[in-house]
Amino acid sequence: MAAPARGVAADRDPRQRASAARCLLPCLRQPDTSPASLELPRSPFGPRLQAAVVTLAVRNRVSRRDTTELARELFGVELSTGSVEAIIHRAGEALAGPHTQLEQRIKSASVVNIDETGWKTAGGKRTLWGALTSATAVFRIAPGRHAFEARRLLGERFAGIVCSDRWRGYDYLDPAQRQLCWAHLLRDFTAHSEGMADQQAFGYGGLAIAHELFAAWESYQQDRDRARLQAETAPLEDKLRRLLERAARKSPRTKYHRQFAKNLLKRWPALWTFTHTDGVEPTNNHAERGLRGAVIYRKLSLGSQSEQGERTIERLLSASVTCRLRKQSLYDYLTQVITAYARGDPVPGLG
Repeated sequence: MAAPARGVAADRDPRQRASAARCLLPCLRQPDTSPASLELPRSPFGPRLQAAVVTLAVRNRVSRRDTTELARELFGVELSTGSVEAIIHRAGEALAGPHTQLEQRIKSASVVNIDETGWKTAGGKRTLWGALTSATAVFRIAPGRHAFEARRLLGERFAGIVCSDRWRGYDYLDPAQRQLCWAHLLRDFTAHSEGMADQQAFGYGGLAIAHELFAAWESYQQDRDRARLQAETAPLEDKLRRLLERAARKSPRTKYHRQFAKNLLKRWPALWTFTHTDGVEPTNNHAERGLRGAVIYRKLSLGSQSEQGERTIERLLSASVTCRLRKQSLYDYLTQVITAYARGDPVPGLG
C-alpha cells in the first residue's frame, strides 16, 4: 500500500483533496492570458501564487518548509524554502510605500491605541510596537521601549488621544491626551486585594469601583447615551479620588500601595477620557488584539534575522491587520501589490 501523502493534505480524504486542487489550480497553475498579465515581466511564479505564499506566511503563520509542501501537494508547484523567502522579501519591498502611507494616517488620527511587546532579531532583544485605529494598523520593530520610540511612531506633533497602559514611555504626553487601560487597572487592584490590612482594603475598594465602571460602559454600548454614562461615572470619580488620596498619604499602612495611588493621581484626567470623547474606550484591548497575531508569529518563527527582515515583517503585519480591520481580503490586496510592483506601476495603498 502506498504511503499517505505528507503535510496538511494527508489529513484529507482523496476526493476532498482532488476537489480542493481543482478549485485552486485555475488561479495558481494555469497561465493567465489576460492583457494585463502579458505586460508583466517573465517570472517563474505569478502574482497570485506569490500572494498566496505571503498570505500563508503572515496571516496563517505557515512555516517556509510547510509552505513548500502545501504548494507541491495541493497545487503541483515546486518551491524551495529559498524561493518562499525571496517571495516574502519581495512583497515586503513592494509594501514600502503603502506602509509609509499607513504611518501618516496614524500620525494624523484622532484616537490611537498603542502597545508594545518583546521581539527577537538574530537572537537579540528588540521591541515590536503596534499603533491601531479602527481601520489602520502600523507595526514597527525598534531597539527598545523608550519614549522616543513612541514619539517616532505617533509623530512629534500628534494631537489626538492615545489609549495605552501605564508604561512610562507614554508619560511625555499630557494626561488629558491619554486614556489609561482600565483592564490593566483591574488586574492591579486585584493584586492589591491579595495583600494584607490596608492594602487589601484598598484593592477591594478599587475593584468595586472598576466593576461599576465597566457596568456603566456596557450600558453605554447598548444605548449610546453619553449623558447617562457621565451621570453614572461621576460618583465613581469621587469615590476613587478619595480612595487614592487616602492611600497616597505617607504611612506604614500604605507602604505597598502608596506609589500606585500617587501614579494614578498624577495621571487623573487619563482615567476618564472615555466618558467625554467619542471613539475612546476604557480599555486598550484593541491594541492587544492587534498584537496577538504578531506575538504568535514571533513564537513560531523566533523573530527576525536581520534589519531587512524587520522591515519586511513590519510591512506585512501592518498590511495584514489593516486588511482585517477593514474586512478586506489580504490575498486580493497582495495580488494587486505584487502585480503593480512587477510592472513598475504605482503600488496601491490601503486607502
